[in-house]
Amino acid sequence: MRTIRITGKGQIKVKPDMTRLTITLEDTYREYSETLRHSSKATKQIKDLFLAFGFEKSRLKTLSFNVDTEYKNYSEHDTYKRIFVGYSYRQVLKIEFDSDNKLLGKILYALANSPLHPEFRISYTVKDPEAAKNRLLSKAMQDAKKKALVLSQAADVTLKDIQSIDYSFGELDLQINSVQNMLPSKASVPSIQDYHIEIEPDDIDVTDSVTVIWEIE
Repeated sequence: MRTIRITGKGQIKVKPDMTRLTITLEDTYREYSETLRHSSKATKQIKDLFLAFGFEKSRLKTLSFNVDTEYKNYSEHDTYKRIFVGYSYRQVLKIEFDSDNKLLGKILYALANSPLHPEFRISYTVKDPEAAKNRLLSKAMQDAKKKALVLSQAADVTLKDIQSIDYSFGELDLQINSVQNMLPSKASVPSIQDYHIEIEPDDIDVTDSVTVIWEIE
């Protein structure tokens, strides 16, 4: 059996419609149990903050959580030493919601005025990633078929049945980063007007490929 193997490429632009807020909480305490207690308290405060905006507590997801020992280096009589400082925790959480600049501004204002003063990152993604993936796959298949027809005509052969379709089914990066850590210092007290957000994220460019083998005669 004679065959022809073609790789088709698809490329689309996807308009992001979901806002993803990634929040980082971290601090250091002398005792391990104290560190865990404060991290638990901070998580509850963040969940309560979003609860005030109508989000269920389950909407806030933990991406990572770890506790490490913290040491401070110092020099004594030309000898470098280190002293135990305590235990540091670092927790990264995320929450996603339909893009709404007005709501986003209110949330950032609330974060800035909370006693936690967390770091954060704003990124944008899409509500229905499967629809984007299917559209991209369709584009790739159309491209493969178009190339196969052109090459078969040029080679004076006829395309017959498809023998195999190879698609990686890999994860697509349907995310675009926009803003990171625009909270003011703890010493300043922002007003709600300072968080009038006007962000229009760019479209997300995604590409993928599919390899198809046709029988030819």
